[in-house]
Amino acid sequence: MNFDDLKNEWNAENPEGSHISTDMLKIKQAHTPIDKIRAKMKHEFFYQLFFLVFMAFVPYIARFSTALNQAYLMTYAITCGFTAYYFFKFYIFYKNSYDMSMDSRKNILWFYYEMKLNVELYKALTYIVAFIAVGFLFAYLFIEQASMFIRLIRKLSTVYILINCFITILIIGAITELWAWFYYGKYLKQVKKVVDELDYE
Repeated sequence: MNFDDLKNEWNAENPEGSHISTDMLKIKQAHTPIDKIRAKMKHEFFYQLFFLVFMAFVPYIARFSTALNQAYLMTYAITCGFTAYYFFKFYIFYKNSYDMSMDSRKNILWFYYEMKLNVELYKALTYIVAFIAVGFLFAYLFIEQASMFIRLIRKLSTVYILINCFITILIIGAITELWAWFYYGKYLKQVKKVVDELDYE
């Protein structure tokens, strides 16, 4: 009896071997969306860093008045504070995702749930920055266009203002959710599909 016959006989007596190889194929399948998520995280870090640096020059480009410049610097400092916290959390997760082998179901599951938490943090940061921007817009209207702003407020009914605030919140929410899904969500869904298939088997 040669080596190939022994190998075939061993495989016939141990069906678990084929199950393990199927699992390994599925685990390898999860690597592609994980790699895409990592690449997107890296790109986004540089995009946001560029945007923050660009924002520092906005008062000089737009030639804000002294009062508006102070309001802008306050909102810019708050935005930088929240973004720095987000960058730190994302960096820790990004670094830890490379420290793990990602060659087991447990590691893939860890990546999936940690990334889900980070996406929620990402969405929360987007909401915060969007509302800071809206706050600065109102500060601009109040400082630079005070008389027009007061006249406009007097002409509009409270119900109309509340409806517009509600619609603004809905639009910001819809854009945030769609962007998070487009950027990370679809790849997370692929990772979850692999985990579910491993659980099913």
